[in-house]
Amino acid sequence: MSIEENNTVMGKVTSVYGIKGWVKVFSYAQPKENICRYKVWSLEGPSGTQQVKVSSVKAHGNGFVAQFEGSRDRNQAELFCGSLVKISQSDLPELSKGDYYWHQLNGLNVFSGDILLGKVSHMLETGANDVLVVKRCKNSIDSKERLIPYLPDQVIKLVDLENGLISVDWDPEF
Repeated sequence: MSIEENNTVMGKVTSVYGIKGWVKVFSYAQPKENICRYKVWSLEGPSGTQQVKVSSVKAHGNGFVAQFEGSRDRNQAELFCGSLVKISQSDLPELSKGDYYWHQLNGLNVFSGDILLGKVSHMLETGANDVLVVKRCKNSIDSKERLIPYLPDQVIKLVDLENGLISVDWDPEF
């Protein structure tokens, strides 16, 4: 597995900020302030992938501003714009039993009883609850895309990372 595959997206560098090498960052972390705890970011963008050390990061408006070691002017900061901020999965805090990071659920097969509904494509945040976006895969019952609420103990009956599956209480016709 490459280093790229061991990273998870935590945010995006949106634009430059000022003239002293700072950039604006939008955080996808929950809560969004968690992006500030990481001191090494992997930036994947138009100019390739590079690791940077964060020398400073602070809240600014609805997002954050950050400066990386060696970035001292606007021209250097422009090179980071449009980059995804990725963090090594090994740096993420360990979760309590029964809690999962979204990236852990992507690609899992979703079963209702012994009927394969499809594979988790990605997750959506709706406000009320998170939603699994389940798309067709080899041997799935049909080609429907399903939006299944991520409600543990109600809809989600079992998440088995080791065997790559999620068991749900969900009508295959819905």
